[in-house]
Amino acid sequence: MKLTGRAAIVTGGGTGIGMGISRSLAEAGAKVAIAQPTLAKADAAADILRGDGFDVFPVVVDIRSREQVLAMVTSVIEKWGQIDILVNNAAVTGPKAASPFLEIDDDLLDRTIDVNLKGTFIVSQEVARRMTETGGVIIHVSSVGAFAAQEGASAYCATKAALTGLTKAMALELAPHGIRVNCIAPGDIRTDTSENVEDEIKERGLSGNYLRRIPLNRRGTPAEIGPTAVFLASDDSSYITGETIVVDGGFLIY
Repeated sequence: MKLTGRAAIVTGGGTGIGMGISRSLAEAGAKVAIAQPTLAKADAAADILRGDGFDVFPVVVDIRSREQVLAMVTSVIEKWGQIDILVNNAAVTGPKAASPFLEIDDDLLDRTIDVNLKGTFIVSQEVARRMTETGGVIIHVSSVGAFAAQEGASAYCATKAALTGLTKAMALELAPHGIRVNCIAPGDIRTDTSENVEDEIKERGLSGNYLRRIPLNRRGTPAEIGPTAVFLASDDSSYITGETIVVDGGFLIY
């Protein structure tokens, strides 16, 4: 298997796209630390994957806190002695991130920026410091919202666009340390939190006039994002860094 012997951290790895990535990494042979802000969700996801025979480790962390991030990194190193792969998937997204531009208050703005951008930055920084001697792979999870505006998601789109710039800047600076940095931009992926996204958009007073049709004529699944993470984490992508791969069923092609 492509990732046998490697240890990974997936933030937000117990739900939605994160769970799809955690499973795919585990299926490829990686040991996976599932990081969630609550123990219940981390444990629940870990129990599922352990039941399938995978080596997983639940970790509780608020990625906005450098102290908690340092504790997470220390616990993973104490358990497995290494961190080879980091997937920054945790984000404020879906209805929790939705609001008309003129109505976004400071609480929503701060929370979205602190989790989606600042938290990703902090986790990346602390993990990269451990990777400098051994090399490794860091993968950010962005969104098609980085490239195409979404109604009621100005703060979300701004933070996801920022991740494409962060990917390039980190790739440039970390390349001498043998650390590759790439990004995945998923399209409309069906998860528990996005199941009724069209209805929720309209309930929040948004028009819903700017929802795109998907050329493949269906929503994606978390299981269809995981293999891209495996590719970017493996030696199959050994000459790729600083790139964003869009996985969207054709959402952005027109």
